[in-house]
Amino acid sequence: MAADLILSVALSVVAAAAVMAVTALVARRQGRVAVVDVAWGAAFATAALACGAGAAARDAGSPARSWLLVALVVLWGTRLAWHIGRRTARHDGEDPRYEKLLGGSLPEVGMGRAVRKVFALQGALVPLIALPVSVGVVLEVRWWPAVAAGALVWLVGIYFEAVGDAQLAAYRSRPRDQRPAVLDTGLWAWTRHPNYFGDACVWWGLWLAGGLASGWVAGLATVAAPAAMTWFLSEATGARLLEQTMMQRPGYPEYAARTARFVPRPPRRG
Repeated sequence: MAADLILSVALSVVAAAAVMAVTALVARRQGRVAVVDVAWGAAFATAALACGAGAAARDAGSPARSWLLVALVVLWGTRLAWHIGRRTARHDGEDPRYEKLLGGSLPEVGMGRAVRKVFALQGALVPLIALPVSVGVVLEVRWWPAVAAGALVWLVGIYFEAVGDAQLAAYRSRPRDQRPAVLDTGLWAWTRHPNYFGDACVWWGLWLAGGLASGWVAGLATVAAPAAMTWFLSEATGARLLEQTMMQRPGYPEYAARTARFVPRPPRRG
């Protein structure tokens, strides 16, 4: 069992490193770091496939649960990469978040800083956050109800992500003079970041199905994964960083005063 766990985690590390190395080369050629957002989902999908194949080759784990975990990660990662890829293809410049993080554009700060602060960091985070999957694919299931609960939470998360992204795309497709200053309808009336909240739910669902369903020890050993993802989405590079820019837009402070920042709740009136 220990050998299976070590191999699975190692495969996740190698897969993430390979994806980020290729992405760094693409970023250098394009002169912008924002391409890493497309690679984020792709790295998880690649890592999950590598772990699933490794478990199958060693006849480890519960095959039904193992391939369910792989399928959930691949579906999530592919959808995210496709969505962000379409969005970034319409913009040539750097994402302001990365300019703020790096202290300038990629040509100004150089690849060394970009590798240290973006590509290496995200390459290290992928195997950490994917721990419930790399562990779950090689262990036997102890609690199938936790697998079912995890799949349900994953579904809630993918709903918030996909529907929130679709609502935002529809809002942005309208001419500026024919749309409100702030999107405050649909899921965006309940949380200012439904896509980020959905992302967090996806990984809590995968922890339930992959980590906790394998037993208390596996659950406790992997709970840092969804906790780290939630912290990054809410407090680090996600919602909080984005809102530093959004709060400068007309109408956004008022929208923020009546709408939850992350966890959904009914909007305040008045």
